[in-house]
Amino acid sequence: MVMRLAASGQRSGTVRRANLSAIVRELHASGPLSRSELVGRTGLTRSAIRGLIGEFVVAGFVSEERPEPQGTPGRPSPLVRLAPSRATVLAFEITVDSLAAALVGLGGQVLQSVRVDRPRGHTSVEDIVADLVDLAASVRAGQSRDAVVGVGVAVVGTVRRADGFVSVAPNLGWSDVPLASLLARELATDVPIAIANEADLGALAELRRGAAIGVDDVIFISGEVGVGGGIFVGGRALTGVAGYGGEVGHMPVNPSGVACRCGSTGCWETEIGEGALLRRAGRTVDGGRTEIDAVLADASAGIPTAMAAVDGVGRWLGVGLAGLINIFNPELVVLGGLFGRIHPFVARTVGEEIDRRALAASRALARIVPATLGVDASLIGAAELAFEPLLADPAGWLRPRRAAAELASA
Repeated sequence: MVMRLAASGQRSGTVRRANLSAIVRELHASGPLSRSELVGRTGLTRSAIRGLIGEFVVAGFVSEERPEPQGTPGRPSPLVRLAPSRATVLAFEITVDSLAAALVGLGGQVLQSVRVDRPRGHTSVEDIVADLVDLAASVRAGQSRDAVVGVGVAVVGTVRRADGFVSVAPNLGWSDVPLASLLARELATDVPIAIANEADLGALAELRRGAAIGVDDVIFISGEVGVGGGIFVGGRALTGVAGYGGEVGHMPVNPSGVACRCGSTGCWETEIGEGALLRRAGRTVDGGRTEIDAVLADASAGIPTAMAAVDGVGRWLGVGLAGLINIFNPELVVLGGLFGRIHPFVARTVGEEIDRRALAASRALARIVPATLGVDASLIGAAELAFEPLLADPAGWLRPRRAAAELASA
């Protein structure tokens, strides 16, 4: 919400920060915009937009360019464009099967990225942190280290967001890992490091740049080895008191089910995760991506065993989604990872289970769609998380950069 006038007790600096934030958020989310469009989107006056954009130009955060003639009377409004390389973040993703890193510029432009597969036994914290440091060096080669304003990490575990402490990551075999402090030490950086569950960040990415753009009430469900979920209510992430919320994969659904890696029995993950699909298909439960690809290929070919296995996962997927729809009344349910891949096979089955079990009023409002960002959703979400301090208070980043620019020109 843009503040145009200083209310009682508010300092002008507070208003300025809010107005700068409104401009940067619009450009970051939507790409280049004219001054006139920024006026319409932020509610600020033309003179305020002109002055604030001038500050960004001096600091090198944005450029202004003459738009293409539209053949209409009047002088066209200058087009304002972010400079992606001026403020960048490092984004990391830690999954059971792979590690990924990206250097992302303000505005969401991926400047460099790399993803490497790794054996499932290679999960020691020290090894993974060392690998992330190597990946960081590769993606920022030739780029200015001074431009990096934050680090974001998506990890398949339960994370205390306040300090990036991974309380438990069952599928990695981790417990009580101070991941943020370890990364800060090994990366030799003092920029903010933000860490969150990979499904929460997949949800954030789909909300800002994927299937859920413009939707405020969203449930994102992603599955590979484990199952995670991200939930937005009224446009705000529902993460719980410490950031542990959204662990839908460990929602108990089957009292007669099998043991889960978390130590419980009958978790939703044990019925719809990668292992459940492979078990139903009669394949090696720890077969990984190769075996999953084979099952889906068989299902596409109409082989009954594979089709039945996929359908079984679809039915349990519908059971759990019905409960979540009853609780959260979402407008949109986005299926990522494994569930996005099997969606064409199970859309009807999932819909039937939800119809059978969900409250009619909530069910009528909920759409079920596959994710659009694919395997990189959580990585993109990690970048968005890392940019949040700058987006919330760009004034704090403008000051040193403006001073440096003025010193250089003196």
